[in-house]
Amino acid sequence: MPHSIRLATAADAEQMQAIYAPYCFTPISFEAAPPTVDEMRGRIEKTMEHYPWVVLDDAGEILGYAYATRHRERSAYRWSVDATVYVRQGKHRRGLGRALYISLLAVLPLQGYVNAYAGVTLPNPASVGLHQAVGFEPVGVYKHVGFKLGIWHDVAWFVRALQVPPGEPSEPKPLMKVYRTTEWENGLQSGLVSFP
Repeated sequence: MPHSIRLATAADAEQMQAIYAPYCFTPISFEAAPPTVDEMRGRIEKTMEHYPWVVLDDAGEILGYAYATRHRERSAYRWSVDATVYVRQGKHRRGLGRALYISLLAVLPLQGYVNAYAGVTLPNPASVGLHQAVGFEPVGVYKHVGFKLGIWHDVAWFVRALQVPPGEPSEPKPLMKVYRTTEWENGLQSGLVSFP
């Protein structure tokens, strides 16, 4: 099968930037302008020590990517992450986002993360449906939290439990501690099971 889900690398930055850039001209992203390829590469490199970025690769063409980042700055939040997914324009409604999220959500608990959170600018029924399809539950709505393209936007927040919260959690593991383990590989491949 030509499709694979794998850990992103800095070499993927150009294709990932091309996927993300169009979203910056919509309320889906609250960034005012797309990052440059170098900025995208820097984001990948900075984040990957602790949080995975995964890509769906079709014989060298990246069709989409999903990643996790720090949820909040305070140390007690360190077992929670924010998660997001982006799919190449023209490739929506094919199960790519679902496959990427399934894989990402399968590998995050290996590092010790307990909860994943996601924000969706409203209205966006397709994104709400995707998040609910992979197990995210609604938490609430931030009303008029962002101003872009001349209007105020609401953002719905969702949570997905990654594991039962342990009584005394161990520190989250660096990504390279779980990368390439059998559990990691099985987690990544789990998204492809649902992919047509």
